[in-house]
Amino acid sequence: MKLLLTSVGWWKNPIIGKEFLKLVNKKPSEIRIFLAITPIKYLKRNKYILRQFSLFDEIRIPPENITFFQLDREVKKDDLKSIDVIFVFGGNTFDYLRRIRKTGFDKAIKAFVKSGGVYLGLSAGSYVACPTIEAASWKHADRNEIGLRNFKGLNLVPFLVTAHFEEKLRSIIKKAAQSTKYEVIAITDKQAVLVNGNRRTIIGSGKKNIFNSPNMKIIKINLNPVRNY
Repeated sequence: MKLLLTSVGWWKNPIIGKEFLKLVNKKPSEIRIFLAITPIKYLKRNKYILRQFSLFDEIRIPPENITFFQLDREVKKDDLKSIDVIFVFGGNTFDYLRRIRKTGFDKAIKAFVKSGGVYLGLSAGSYVACPTIEAASWKHADRNEIGLRNFKGLNLVPFLVTAHFEEKLRSIIKKAAQSTKYEVIAITDKQAVLVNGNRRTIIGSGKKNIFNSPNMKIIKINLNPVRNY
């Protein structure tokens, strides 16, 4: 499996973008991305979408290579034809998960990743890739306003991610992690978790923000070069 789970993509750390290109292993001009978002009324005016397009431009992926999917209809096989990357964007994690299930996108993602396609997650997109999305509510940033009861995620990875980590949140995350059986990887906005087969790599500088891990001593967090754990 090939996944890159981030807080804000490579907005605050361009090295993450470079590692994304390595993971896809194609010329930037040839990379085709299926970008899943929750419905946005004024798509072309959304500041986060505009910022993401500038980030694609930085790594030379042309805008015409991006296909938008607003999670408002059933996913069809042809939607993912010739696609290299499924990119699940940020927003309310609970709403994303409900829509992913309702549209059948969950099954499509699992089949896509299993066949060798790359999964890119940004914030909510990173949470839904985990066994559950429970970590989305730990910092009280995401609210379950839709009353979602089933928190089971896509289970693409065997650990939980908590995005937008800051040192002031350490005690909150540490306490919350004690309530789950999963390893928890807390990433800052300058970090990402790269999964390539059985290898997991934390990209970005900073402390070891790992909880419930039996292998914490061999985890390395770097800026450059990238190491595996």
